[in-house]
Amino acid sequence: MKVFLDTNVLISAFATRGLCADLLRVILAEHELLTGEVNLLELRRVLRDRFKAAPAQIAQVETLLRDQTVVPRPELVLSLKVRDVDDAWVLASAVFGSADMLVSGDQDLLVLASAAPLPILTPRAAWERLREDGAA
Repeated sequence: MKVFLDTNVLISAFATRGLCADLLRVILAEHELLTGEVNLLELRRVLRDRFKAAPAQIAQVETLLRDQTVVPRPELVLSLKVRDVDDAWVLASAVFGSADMLVSGDQDLLVLASAAPLPILTPRAAWERLREDGAA
């Protein structure tokens, strides 16, 4: 399964222990991880500014992610009305990358789930779906 992780999930996976870190490990081991160039820009900024991560740590995280599928910034966003323009690019990246699901903790994306062309799931819902698929 192709799983697109939003920046907030990646930050949680790398900065803390818990569900997002476990989810990332399962995706890396059993599925295809996708993220976007737009997410990597935000990831670098948040790790540097909010978490005061050293440049070497940020480079290590980015190298790991660039070994996966990184979707280039799409030329257009979708016609869905998204409250945050940055989230519109995240959603467009997931769709453009042919992701099977977009995983985010961002309410601006999660509220679009019923209208989006792919499932938009919380980390918990994604974990449960991937575990169900793995048990089948």
